[in-house]
Amino acid sequence: MSGIFGHVAAEADAVACTDSKVLITGESGVGKEVLARYIHEHSLRSHKRLVTINCAGVPETLLESELFGHVRGSFTGALRDRAGLLEAANGGTVLLDEIGEMSMRMQTLLLRFLETGEIQRVGAEHGARRLDVRLITATNRDLFEETKRRAFREDLYYRINVVHLVVPPLRERREYITPLLEYYLRFASENAGVRPCSIMPDAMARLNAYRWPGNIRELRNLAERIALRHGGREVVAVDLPREVLGTHMPPLAASVGPNACSALCDEYYERMTQGGESFWTVVYEPFARHDVTREIVRTVVRRGLEEAKGNYGMLTKLFNLPATDYKRFLSFLQKHDCHMPFKGYRARPLRRVGRHMATAS
Repeated sequence: MSGIFGHVAAEADAVACTDSKVLITGESGVGKEVLARYIHEHSLRSHKRLVTINCAGVPETLLESELFGHVRGSFTGALRDRAGLLEAANGGTVLLDEIGEMSMRMQTLLLRFLETGEIQRVGAEHGARRLDVRLITATNRDLFEETKRRAFREDLYYRINVVHLVVPPLRERREYITPLLEYYLRFASENAGVRPCSIMPDAMARLNAYRWPGNIRELRNLAERIALRHGGREVVAVDLPREVLGTHMPPLAASVGPNACSALCDEYYERMTQGGESFWTVVYEPFARHDVTREIVRTVVRRGLEEAKGNYGMLTKLFNLPATDYKRFLSFLQKHDCHMPFKGYRARPLRRVGRHMATAS
């Protein structure tokens, strides 16, 4: 897992064996929590707990109780004394994820804990307890800019920013896209009990060129979707979600070789003739998005004409088009220079030679 983070992992290794506070920043989904777990597991505290709390996922009214605990009767529903997450992590590590979402009041309470190491449960009048906890924080916000806007306490920022690790987005470490995708595909297939699928070169080219705004989280979700929908199949570019096949992408034929294009034509043909899908869905849509070339359309049509013996009426049936789409189909082929003379595909006529039949030369 360290390879996924590149040079950041080296910094994490250096700081893991210390008790220094760590601030991890980066876009949503880049793996900040994974890196925090890596630091904990390589620290001297690894035999103790890593406790994680998402500051954005807990209302302010409950966050104080979640962190510091409460005593019985301190608020409605407090039926018994309860230890907070900081106490539960004593001797170990606490990860405060999305700390940039924490209210000013909670920031003040956290700062007090960091200065004294002591906590006091909500509703308790005495009995403050000193804890031994290592703090790791994470956020997708620029906390320095937040301090300028007075949305984040400057003194707290410098308390938590002892070691600052910045996790780059996935688009800046594209060498990890393929191994990550293969890992999550295997994981999803095993979990779902489905046969693994294979990503063909044309599809992999699209995935490697995609911007991945959701980073590793988006890649993991997409891998699970592909594994469930295409178990045991070869996945080609047209099988990928529309966001991956954006119109800003280069034409498919420009990114793959002739072998991949041939495999794509075979895939299209089988989806129509064996899978029952329509020409409009399988061929027309990716062509309209500029994801496939005119030559690929011609190749698919040429193969269909060979099977239909040059009969365009039979070809529309072969490509699962209703009879009412016959003129539209021919118009599309003619408009894009994909219409081919049917005579070359008709069976050769027989001529009579005496009392015998022979094929015309």
